[in-house]
Amino acid sequence: MRRRAAVKSLLAAAGPVALWTGKAAGAPGTGSTTADPLVEKVKLAMLTMQRHAWEQGVAAQALLELGEEDLVILMAKEALVRVSDDGRLGQVSDNHGVTDPGANGEAVLHAALRTGDTKLKAGTDGMLEYFLHKAPRRKDGTLYHIDDKPQVWIDSMYMAPPFLAVAGRPGEALTQVEGFRKLLWNKEKKLFSHIWDDAKNDFGRKDFWGVGNGWAAAGMTRVRRALPDRMPAERNRLEGYVREVLEGCLVHQRPDGLFHDVLDNPKTFVEVNLAQMLAYTIYRGIKGGWIATAYKLKADKMREAARAKVDALGLVQDVCGSPTFEAPGTATEGQAFFLLMEAARRDLDA
Repeated sequence: MRRRAAVKSLLAAAGPVALWTGKAAGAPGTGSTTADPLVEKVKLAMLTMQRHAWEQGVAAQALLELGEEDLVILMAKEALVRVSDDGRLGQVSDNHGVTDPGANGEAVLHAALRTGDTKLKAGTDGMLEYFLHKAPRRKDGTLYHIDDKPQVWIDSMYMAPPFLAVAGRPGEALTQVEGFRKLLWNKEKKLFSHIWDDAKNDFGRKDFWGVGNGWAAAGMTRVRRALPDRMPAERNRLEGYVREVLEGCLVHQRPDGLFHDVLDNPKTFVEVNLAQMLAYTIYRGIKGGWIATAYKLKADKMREAARAKVDALGLVQDVCGSPTFEAPGTATEGQAFFLLMEAARRDLDA
């Protein structure tokens, strides 16, 4: 009974927040993006892939923003098949993820609101309860990324704050954004380092990982969209944060539109997913009126380069590759961000 009451409270709070729920929320249209055969191939290839918690979540988010209602509901239901006792969604294995399961949150909340399924509602409530009251965190409240080491990763910028914002906790979402930024942001380079380690009181990985900066840009873009109208100053602050990281990344854009895996290290491999993540961010920002239209040329070059990397089976090649993300390959998140990029471009052109 207590959980059901909490669900009702959550959904009441989430009601006015901008979810991807169609025209009423100012979101993309709900029709499937199948007119482009390349998009369809990438989508089908993504659906064949084995997925950990964050991969299930980013795939579901891509389908949500494409408008694939039935698939979103199916993905949300699957995220409930393996829920840990503490509420973390989509836990196919114990990979110690604290924030990663939150990537499923918005899709599960969307499915709950659309279907009225009490199990989906309970799953959403459990994920929120975990973030608010159970997840390991620093003394200042910033969430750790994993539960077996006191580490903060920039990946978390995408995994936790967007769900917190759409679930009616915009203040907590902003607290997390500021906490991640305080530890990982480099003012001089205008880039995020990858990992801070409290046990060492130093960086666990100081490198400016490209995909990590993509997680940050895309995550803050989603948080900005979900903030209620009563928070204009906070929206403006997030817009500035996103524009700063775009500037920092674009300094390192190659002539082919792509980036190196570590942005300022040309000895690292050329990587595709950051280009997709930044193109998504730019298209969404231009559509929202807070990124200058001049950035579209940069995004279009990234998009062209990414589309050229799709093979005959629909796999986006040369993204930061699963399962170790240490070499070029394929990955669910690479497929998903291709789709997110295409959904954002479609909506910009609409």
